[in-house]
Amino acid sequence: MARNNNNKEEPLEKQLWKAADKLRKNIDAAEYKHIVLGLIFLKYISDAFEELHKKLQSGEGEYAGADPEDRDEYKAENVFFVPPSARWSYLQSRAKLPEIGKDVDDAMDAIERDNPSLKGVLPKVFARGNLDPTSLGGLIDLISNISMKEGNASTSSALSGKGDFLGRVFEYFLGEFALTEGKKGGQFYTPRSVVKLLVEMLEPYKGRVLDPCCGSGGMFVQSEKFVEQHQGKVNDISIYGQESNQTTWRLCKMNLAIRGIDSSQVKWNNEGSFLNDAHKDLKADFVIANPPFNDSDWSGDLLRNDARWQYGAPPTGNANYAWIQHFLFHLSPSGQAGFVLAKGALTSKTSGEGGIRKKLVEARLVDCIVNLPAKLFLNTQIPASLWFLSRNKANGKFRNRVDEILFIDARNMGHLINRRTREFSDEDIQKIAQTYHNWRNPDGDYEDVKGFCKSATVEEVAVLDYVLTPGRYVGLPDDEDDFDFNERFTQLTAELKEQMLEEERLNTLILENLKKVIVGDDHKNG
Repeated sequence: MARNNNNKEEPLEKQLWKAADKLRKNIDAAEYKHIVLGLIFLKYISDAFEELHKKLQSGEGEYAGADPEDRDEYKAENVFFVPPSARWSYLQSRAKLPEIGKDVDDAMDAIERDNPSLKGVLPKVFARGNLDPTSLGGLIDLISNISMKEGNASTSSALSGKGDFLGRVFEYFLGEFALTEGKKGGQFYTPRSVVKLLVEMLEPYKGRVLDPCCGSGGMFVQSEKFVEQHQGKVNDISIYGQESNQTTWRLCKMNLAIRGIDSSQVKWNNEGSFLNDAHKDLKADFVIANPPFNDSDWSGDLLRNDARWQYGAPPTGNANYAWIQHFLFHLSPSGQAGFVLAKGALTSKTSGEGGIRKKLVEARLVDCIVNLPAKLFLNTQIPASLWFLSRNKANGKFRNRVDEILFIDARNMGHLINRRTREFSDEDIQKIAQTYHNWRNPDGDYEDVKGFCKSATVEEVAVLDYVLTPGRYVGLPDDEDDFDFNERFTQLTAELKEQMLEEERLNTLILENLKKVIVGDDHKNG
């Protein structure tokens, strides 16, 4: 494989992806991603191990007298211990053998045994019949050419630190697999440009960051990357997460480990954040999330009197306002939240959602709303928006904007990367983020721009019946704000479900009362 030196047109990540994709043959992308990403992760931890192993072997300076096979030496340096049969050099020497699949599976088992934090995380899918040993050997040879610190002049967003390039390759491959899988890919991956926009706007330099539906961990990786790029201290951030899909949680744990990010507080449970809140006592400084859009199967009927619903019980047929209040519940007194939500939540008045939205506005919690363009997300064509909430808009950290809300309409921004998918450029992200910062910061030079941004008062929002669609404020025709049949159908289905549940409750109540009457008559007649 060409290692990169003479190719200045394509980043090495892209060259590697093309080579790996050729080896996929007839394997489904959803399955193949665990094979490729598992090998990249194995290469990363083996490289990190070998680097420290050489230092311990040399016995110089602080490593004098150290035992290179002592697991505690690696634990002390936050490096995973890799037993001999799992080291990359050993596997590479066996890459052409027919039993290489079993060797890799055994290596994953051995690493989990020696590193409890990885227990149940690593894939053991390499000995399956649909992955022929020749293709697996080819992948091992391909990945063998990657070093932890490799990169080239055309590789974007260069970072420093251990595992840098392998981390970028892992992240790039996650995105490419998501694109390949299409709708299913969107279930574990939030597009990189959307994540970057959220993080650039929130600026999580320091504190506790929570994502209660964290997917493959992109929000956390971008938060750490943001701090590094702005000369902050990565150790000033601690992350907390939760994911209901175990396969996705495994990807998240590997994605964070390859970046050297502590994932001990990233939990998996199949009940989800509503029924089983893994961080119920946490008050976070930042919440960053992309929850499922218009989720009708969130067990809302079991949580009617939950303490989180401080602004009204959300409808059982749609979790949008349950997520909003879940995020608010976990914010510290000066905490901020930034999250993606289906755009219908900006206008919906059914099943009490309009009343909840009114209370959120009146409580001065809504800070900024960004209208997003279509085709940003892989798993849905439902129009989306970004919400930014602040627990205290007069806390002194920024300008006092208690009675204001910023509206940004970014529907015409971004560019198509293929027929179905759009993304923001770095310039788009900077324009939106700087608009928010100029409005929010005391020394900002914010001005309304017709058709793009508007700082509206709470009174103006009240006049428009607490509808939060940016198009209503910035001065462009709203077009019922990108009416979407699929979203409207989902909304009507949720309303119907809510109505049926209410009728069921009424019928149950009527039957119970009838029973009481009948029992009472029986007693009288007796």
